[in-house]
Amino acid sequence: MSSTPTTIRLDDNLRKELDARLEAAGISLNTYFTMAAKQFVIQNRIPFDVITPEKEEPNETTKRAMVLAEAKELGLVPEDSPLFTDVDKMMAYLDRGK
Repeated sequence: MSSTPTTIRLDDNLRKELDARLEAAGISLNTYFTMAAKQFVIQNRIPFDVITPEKEEPNETTKRAMVLAEAKELGLVPEDSPLFTDVDKMMAYLDRGK
């Protein structure tokens, strides 16, 4: 089976950290990318969880909305949000708040 040379551009710091961790695992960079590519083809998806390096904290408004939504779901506070089946009525309701 033939192979095709491929160039990948990585941030210098990322490359150094990746090289160090792969070396500790006894895996070359080429082997790692080949394994990832094969698994992507076999599984037809990214073969690992994609996560952010830092946990993003919701802002205060979002936190309050989440607490209120959970309280409504648990029946601790009444669900007083209006329900709409007509877009025009919904827009008129929203426009009243301006």
